[in-house]
Formats: sequence, structure tokens, C-alpha cells
Amino acid sequence: MSPKELKVKYECGWSAEYGQRQGHRRPILAASLIGIILYGWLVFLWAPMIVLQITAFIAVAFVLGILAWIGYTMATTPPPQPIEAIEEAMEKESKPEAKGAEGEKKGP
Repeated sequence: MSPKELKVKYECGWSAEYGQRQGHRRPILAASLIGIILYGWLVFLWAPMIVLQITAFIAVAFVLGILAWIGYTMATTPPPQPIEAIEEAMEKESKPEAKGAEGEKKGP
């Protein structure tokens, strides 16, 4: 990055790389607006019942798919260790450090 680009980046809060990536905003906006118009045409003018049935099916399938993913994750995740095991491990880790610290203090 050239010094001029760095100056622009830090003075304006804008960088040359960021400006190059802004070109994706308009096509996304245009595609969304075309999708809204197309969906409205399908629902109100072409075949409202079948379009609404397909839309409802896709929405329900999406929500149930997410719930299935959450259930699978919960079913395959191992249970956590008991608190006693964690406390014992912490005590074992802290005891050698305390002895080492005391040993260093008793030195010269």
C-alpha cells in the first residue's frame, strides 16, 4: 500500500481495497428488488395458491432444518466433566506452582 493510500485510509476512514469491494452492493440491491417484484407477480397474478404453498414449505423446512442441526449438535456433544474433576485438576496444577514459588523464595 502506498503512503498516499495509507493517508487516505487513516484520514477518511476509507481504503482503496474497501472501495473496490463496494461494487457488490448495487447488484445485490437490484437482485433483491427484482426478486420482490417477481414474487409479487407470482403470488398475485400467476398462481397464488401453489406459490404460497411452496413458500410455506421452504420456510418450515428451513426452520425445522435448523432445529435438527441444533438437536444433532446437542446429541453428539460429549457431556461436560463433573465439577469435582475440574476442581481436582485445578488443585493439582496449583500445588506444584506454589511449591516452586516457595522454593525460589527460600533460596539466597
